[in-house]
Amino acid sequence: MAEEHTDERTHQVVVNDEEQYSVWPADRALPLGWHAEGTRGSRADCLAHIGTVWTDMRPLSLRREMEQAGA
Repeated sequence: MAEEHTDERTHQVVVNDEEQYSVWPADRALPLGWHAEGTRGSRADCLAHIGTVWTDMRPLSLRREMEQAGA
């Protein structure tokens, strides 16, 4: 069994144009299509924040399509 790796780096919450969230090391350049959401801290803190703000996992384009279909 492998040892659990403890990541002590500072992370940040990032979001893409589809309003999907992820955690990214704060000392690394952001990947294309993602921007910083503003939350920084430990990986666990960032994941906890995502758990509270990302309540609808559907991509933005799907949510819009479903809203139009229901109208």
